[in-house]
Amino acid sequence: MILLDGKSLSEKIKSEIASEVKKDFIDKGRKVPHLAAVLVGEDPASQTYVANKEKSCKEVGFISSVYRYPANLSEYKLLEVVDFLNNDDDIDGFIIQLPLPKHINEHKVIERINPLKDVDGFHPVNVGRMMLNLPCFLPATPFGIMTMLDRYKIETAGKHVVVLGRSNIVGTPISLMLSRKTDKANATVTLCHSYTQDIKKYSVDADILIVAMGKMGFVTADMVKPGAVVIDVGMHRVPASDTKSGFRLKGDVSFDEVSEKCSAITPVPGGVGLMTIVSLLLNTLKASKKEIK
Repeated sequence: MILLDGKSLSEKIKSEIASEVKKDFIDKGRKVPHLAAVLVGEDPASQTYVANKEKSCKEVGFISSVYRYPANLSEYKLLEVVDFLNNDDDIDGFIIQLPLPKHINEHKVIERINPLKDVDGFHPVNVGRMMLNLPCFLPATPFGIMTMLDRYKIETAGKHVVVLGRSNIVGTPISLMLSRKTDKANATVTLCHSYTQDIKKYSVDADILIVAMGKMGFVTADMVKPGAVVIDVGMHRVPASDTKSGFRLKGDVSFDEVSEKCSAITPVPGGVGLMTIVSLLLNTLKASKKEIK
């Protein structure tokens, strides 16, 4: 069984990015890429993600800015922040950290972002271009999964990929990306969700199983074909008195039992989550180089 190690892979890619930043930006006296994030409220998971983003930016030589606001920030004020970032030529790309407080319309905020600075890949223009297989900023987590499959040389062409979960952030875009006619996709994709009857009927037929259901330990060994590749996108905090943080992270897959049956699997933590941040860096690099027109 191969452990699809997001930690080592993300470190390798960050090293590649850092080398490019030094060679093509710093050594040539050009402005280094600048990634900004907007954080509204005190959600612990969001704060951790943004902190990791800041750390990763520093490691590769990017400038990183974080705009922090209280949870009661009005939608109008947040839209003003988006307009400011859109018009700041020093900032190459930015993200609005989700989820936002319930009184703010996420779709309205995302649609306000300049698509050429939308390094999260959530703007309808980028989503539409992704569907048409045109150059665009890909959503970070699906982009990370595609990169992982490619770097570990996992064949996707002609394979049956089953995706559990149809969110706009992971499930729907990864199913589109893997079905595209490209040398890194060409899979036959089945998209399952909470209303799919007898999910096991589909999951046991998967050559590659991507799990983003948001249900801890949802996939058990009896749901997996022997030799399948399993990608676990789930992330759940479980109280743990024996850890410094006071919690332990678990995925949507019952790792111990499924790992005995599959040919390759991502751990939680140390899998897809780290690749998400790397994808954000890669998108920011593209934005800085004006590769998306």
